Amino acid sequence: MRKLFAPVFLIAMALPAGAASAAAVEVGPRPYFLIDQIRNPELKAKLEACADKPLEKKLFSIAHRGAPMQFPEHTLQSYRAAARMGVGIQECDVAFTADKQLVCRHAQNDLHTTTNILATDLARKCTRPFTPAEGDKPASAECRTSDITLSEFKSLIGKMDAANTKAASVDAYMKGTPAWRTDLYAAAGGTLMTHAEYIRLVKAQGLKFTPELKAPAVDMPYQGWTQENYAQAMIDEYKAAGIPPEDVFPQSFNLSDILYWIKAEPAFAKQAILLDERDETDKTFNHMDPATFKPSMKELKEMGVNYIAPSLPLLVTVENGRIAPSAYAKEAKAAGLKIITWSLERSGPLQKGGGYYYKSINEIVNNDGMVYELVDVLAQQVGVEGIFSDWPATVTYYANCMNLK
Repeated sequence: MRKLFAPVFLIAMALPAGAASAAAVEVGPRPYFLIDQIRNPELKAKLEACADKPLEKKLFSIAHRGAPMQFPEHTLQSYRAAARMGVGIQECDVAFTADKQLVCRHAQNDLHTTTNILATDLARKCTRPFTPAEGDKPASAECRTSDITLSEFKSLIGKMDAANTKAASVDAYMKGTPAWRTDLYAAAGGTLMTHAEYIRLVKAQGLKFTPELKAPAVDMPYQGWTQENYAQAMIDEYKAAGIPPEDVFPQSFNLSDILYWIKAEPAFAKQAILLDERDETDKTFNHMDPATFKPSMKELKEMGVNYIAPSLPLLVTVENGRIAPSAYAKEAKAAGLKIITWSLERSGPLQKGGGYYYKSINEIVNNDGMVYELVDVLAQQVGVEGIFSDWPATVTYYANCMNLK
């Protein structure tokens, strides 16, 4: 029997920190909605057969900023929702405040889209104040965690990450949530989290950690703090909390951060994840041509990198009208790299190709059931270790059905 969804989350919001870990895993109706639209009859039958299977948390299911499809990202409410959906690993994107305290934000300069800062007195501290749209010029603002102190950061309220760039007022600018998301669970405001608070919460939930060291928006060194000081500060908060290295998967897009951890914190570096966005930063990069991988997968492995995490489209291509592993995926596996990928359920309805996260297979993407067709190829043919998702229930259901870890 399929279980109702909304009441579960109302209960979850009332639970004390960590209590969700003791509760039954709930995935709600979305997995079944997606399964109904799968066009691969064999896969559809397999997933339908698991409809009444008991569910448990899975390491394969990684919460991407909590559950931000419907909850304000990196908030207490979003993390609790993700735990209820059976994730095995929670993510905190790590940025720092003016007083060099670590907090959970996707970017150091996203407070204007992820919080209510523009509607508070702290707006005067923003790097760039709100400017209304005028003619062809979009509305804009830039508010950084480094513009404010930790105590000021904690006074803010999380909202859905969005902005209306056609807005003439702050109020209108803050109301840009896409129609396929919702403000239903954001109306009361999300509780912002420090990195230390995130650690305490996830420890109480009985889950593992994947903090991402975000690239600073300010010049480094910052007030005498070097990039290495910043990278070390993140690891130090796990050591101070008594978290064993095997429970932590540190991430960074910056290879230098990974190499620093390999040198300075080898125990934590064993599971350090090199995030890869070379398709966005290197015009010569082609995920189907290993000659364009600089450094190569083999070279990364020789440097001591064990995990690599590209976006979804880098791992797949289209062969004979079906999803298949890419040259990137094959090269990574051949080099002995473990693969994690991002981010599922971040594209909205898939009737028109799916956009960025499906860009290598846009030509065959035309219905929401393709979510599970992609997940199946990633799990069974590419052999990924886990998938980040904005709605973790989707991955949790699959992982339970296919008996993944």
